[in-house]
Amino acid sequence: MNNDYEQFNIKDYKYWIIQINENQYYLGRCTIWCKRNNVIDFFDMTNDELKEFFEITKHLRNTLKRIFNPDLFNYSSLCNETKHLHIHIVPRYKNSRTFLGKEFIDERWGMNYAGKEFKPDKKMLFKIRDKIMKELK
Repeated sequence: MNNDYEQFNIKDYKYWIIQINENQYYLGRCTIWCKRNNVIDFFDMTNDELKEFFEITKHLRNTLKRIFNPDLFNYSSLCNETKHLHIHIVPRYKNSRTFLGKEFIDERWGMNYAGKEFKPDKKMLFKIRDKIMKELK
């Protein structure tokens, strides 16, 4: 993983790193990155990686539920652009949510999440990151 992206880190584990995703069209969207080099396919995870992945994803999901109360989650591992194993955790919202005075509206509710982008300024992005980081303990 490129060191330029360490500023997006939420939590570091033995096999994985959770980061805030720069695209916050879906409030609380995160990416979980495998630390092992040269792994792309989801099914190439080792048993230890898989076990830790499920533990931290469940913990992250529950934390995002407490903070932002999403109605459901989308999970994806595509590796089309970035050829390294990573999984997108995308909270979905039937109704709008407000964070720090910004209203987040999931205009694609009930459809594929792809195609929408909102990259907040770094100050807001890092406040979302910090809120998740604080609650993830």
